[in-house]
Amino acid sequence: MLATKDNFTHETTETTPVKVGLIGYGWWGKTIARQILNSSWLQLVAVAEVDANVRHAMAFDPVLADVAIIDSLESMMTHPELEAVILCTPHQQHADQMVAAAQANLHIFCEKPLCLTLADAQRAVALCQSKKLVLGIGHERRFEPEIMAMRQLIAEGTLGEVLQIEANFSQDKFFALPKDNWRLSNKFAPVGPLTATGIHLVDLSIALLGPCESLWARLATLGSDFENGDTLGIMMGFQSGANAMISAVLATPFEGRFAVYGSKGWIEIRDRTHPENPTGWDITTVLRGQTPQNRFAPPHPTVLANLEAFAKAIRQVETYPVSTQEMLANVAALEAIMTSVQSRSLVDVASPYL
Repeated sequence: MLATKDNFTHETTETTPVKVGLIGYGWWGKTIARQILNSSWLQLVAVAEVDANVRHAMAFDPVLADVAIIDSLESMMTHPELEAVILCTPHQQHADQMVAAAQANLHIFCEKPLCLTLADAQRAVALCQSKKLVLGIGHERRFEPEIMAMRQLIAEGTLGEVLQIEANFSQDKFFALPKDNWRLSNKFAPVGPLTATGIHLVDLSIALLGPCESLWARLATLGSDFENGDTLGIMMGFQSGANAMISAVLATPFEGRFAVYGSKGWIEIRDRTHPENPTGWDITTVLRGQTPQNRFAPPHPTVLANLEAFAKAIRQVETYPVSTQEMLANVAALEAIMTSVQSRSLVDVASPYL
């Protein structure tokens, strides 16, 4: 089987659950822990949380029954059973945490965004590759059945040449956060609508069109007092000549929309509710010369599907479907968006290749 920790000696098979440690037990860490409860591919054995108050509450959390509660990343790295870690920590910490985990020969699943700079992402990815470790990323929107079906439709040529993407991912969940939450910090979550939600749409655009060549972005604070902004617009340009027009807002009720316009037709996928608690999708497909088709698709546990794809890659059952090249292209675009917001100008995107 694929190498894990040097001191991990338990016999494993393709069907043995991957023993994972969760680092960070905030809003999304709790979501991940609940998802793992329903998995036969993963077993949560430890959670690391630096906040003593949170750790106290964790002792009474039924989700964490029989799970070790640890007070630091360093202590987590020495857990004798651990095969992999899942990072649910502030974005700025990801790079160093990935390096530490890779040095401990642990597979890594990192919540989005992977890193805040391309140099940091390249450093972490290179180390994972050198140690033949699986690297997963929290872009669960790729695992929505309708997104997967849309990609197949495009690959088959049904929509013709892709001309343009229009996408939106907006929400107002952050109004419920305390003012000192790191997700509202310009230091830890710069360009808030991007790192919170917009990065998923950047990732899907790259999945369809490849690395971004140039982009322009504008950020404003219009409907809140968030120091890292609440209203973001992005125009991405790709080598083919196609564009992606992305909006992400943190001061309006939820809307999720992803539309692809091609030379033979277009398709739009709309979320009925936030992907945290999905209730399904409404899909419109329009092909030239045909009657528009409207249908509903039921919800699907995309967060769990992503985590289990990571586990299956560790067990060498299948290849993880997001390449490290795409992960680097995403971070390259993210860094360029932050630069464009600051400079208020068109920015060329750095090459993501190692």
